[in-house]
Amino acid sequence: MTPARRAAVVGTPIAHSLSPAIHTAGYAAAGLTGWSYTRFECDAAGLPGLVAGLGPEWAGLSVTMPGKEAALAVADAASPVAAAVGAANTLVRRPDGSWYADNTDVTGMVDVLTAAGVRPGATVTVLGAGGTARAALAAAARLAATSVTVLARRPEAIDELRPVADTLGVPLAGAPLADAAAHLDVDVLLSTLPKGAADPVAVTAAWRPGTVCFDAIYDPWPTPLAGAARAAGCPVVSGLDLLLAQAVGQFEQFTGVRAPVDAMRAALPFH
Repeated sequence: MTPARRAAVVGTPIAHSLSPAIHTAGYAAAGLTGWSYTRFECDAAGLPGLVAGLGPEWAGLSVTMPGKEAALAVADAASPVAAAVGAANTLVRRPDGSWYADNTDVTGMVDVLTAAGVRPGATVTVLGAGGTARAALAAAARLAATSVTVLARRPEAIDELRPVADTLGVPLAGAPLADAAAHLDVDVLLSTLPKGAADPVAVTAAWRPGTVCFDAIYDPWPTPLAGAARAAGCPVVSGLDLLLAQAVGQFEQFTGVRAPVDAMRAALPFH
């Protein structure tokens, strides 16, 4: 009989998370009958205690907001990209019981942007300067972006990203979010803003043909930003695409098995 193995997604709020459906579908398709995937409502302050209390049957945790910085801090070791970004969305239990932190948001972003036609040397505008923007900077670095402009309401938030950009070797410029319309003549527009915050940009945007619009939100979908980009004939990538791509990386690190991507995609509500 296969020993029971467990994994879960951790964050708050967490009830809406689609991660259990994606991973559970993957286990079934891969024949991992002893595996289960659940969810924990947990904030950043509670993460160290939760991790410390997990038994040896735990293979890993998917960490969502607001615990990504705490996940990096609780780990015994981290991947170079998680260390550079200063945040982790993945905690993997190693055979010796230690925890390893990674950030599969970055590889997920690279994968979905490449699939949408983004090539090395792209110019990038990022809306927002929070945790997801850090992953966007690392993705831009891997895509050898020639320019990256971060737009945010607070200049201090952009300044907080500068050490990350320097570590990654990303040429970072900053501008007020209110000036977004002046920064859309790029190869990639990547919105990391919460629901509704990018709606004014959708109203004022003059889209360049071929600009890839990546909105990290997936509920509701399409967002006004994605709808405006699609109406202008631009390729559009959703947060659901990223959710799947980052889950694939987690699945393979947790299980050591190649992810059954089609089965995992089929578990999404629209795919």
